[in-house]
Amino acid sequence: MAFFSSFLAKANSLILGNLGDLGPLIVVGFLGLLLILVTLPMMLFKKKDPLERIRDANAVTEKSTRVGSLRRGGKDERLNRFAQYLEPQDQTHYSAMQLQLLRAGYRSKSAVQIFFFAQLALAIGGLILGSIYTLLNGANDPQTTILSVLVPGGLGYYAPKYWVQRRVKARETEITSGFPDALDLMLVCVEAGQSLDQSIIRVAKEIRTGYPALSEEFEMVAFEMKAGKDKVRVLRDLSERVGVQDVTSFVTTLIQSATFGTSISEALRVYADEMRDKRVMRAEEKASTLPTKLTLGTMIFCLPPLLVILIGPSIYGVVMDLQRGM
Repeated sequence: MAFFSSFLAKANSLILGNLGDLGPLIVVGFLGLLLILVTLPMMLFKKKDPLERIRDANAVTEKSTRVGSLRRGGKDERLNRFAQYLEPQDQTHYSAMQLQLLRAGYRSKSAVQIFFFAQLALAIGGLILGSIYTLLNGANDPQTTILSVLVPGGLGYYAPKYWVQRRVKARETEITSGFPDALDLMLVCVEAGQSLDQSIIRVAKEIRTGYPALSEEFEMVAFEMKAGKDKVRVLRDLSERVGVQDVTSFVTTLIQSATFGTSISEALRVYADEMRDKRVMRAEEKASTLPTKLTLGTMIFCLPPLLVILIGPSIYGVVMDLQRGM
């Protein structure tokens, strides 16, 4: 017992000497993270009971018999075990997260689980890296130690969200840029005698190289129409899935044209002209803001060298005269 107490006292003094006052807390946190890393593989790769495997296989067979092969992708069974921890329990929050991932281009049914798992894994990885950095540097300041551990964890937690938001903005920019060209192609196809479904398929093939995101959305619309889904519902889903105002207005135009029985080609012609004018207006707006953006760069990189060239010789002459006078 005395040997154990003396060992603990030596270990405590060694930890306090190397890591400072927060040394025991850092060691306990590191051991906890180590236990989590050891436990996670055991839980993820745990062998299933044979009866559970047979039950899951029967359930999958029955589900595939009912639904068929129309649904795309499947959930990862290893992550599905922790669905209650990796998915929001609030249906509103879950739907909002799923819609944001759809707008980012991630259509898998397990996208929400993978997103929250990535947040958890990167946060734990950041905490581990911060702890290792703190242990190697041996910072004595408690505030510096806490920031060195927590900041990498916070960055790892918010990295997937930042990535998804960038993907959403990039896809929206691409769809906005390619939508006027897609409307022109669709107008040509409709005026050539093709139906709206055939026009969407042809446009999706033609713009795949330049605008893959928009082509993917049109292909999904075509597949849903082929599957027998209501055309109005398909168009509304397109508007909600893309989240671009131009596409929303286009969907509204098509729905009104189908409701009132007007010509689709005429509606497409008017809306395509409007989209072309809108693209020109966006280009003019960017061109008008360019001088304002260049002003700061001009002041930083051009004005100081100009002042040095103009005033530098005079200042040098004044300094030399003062030195001679002294």
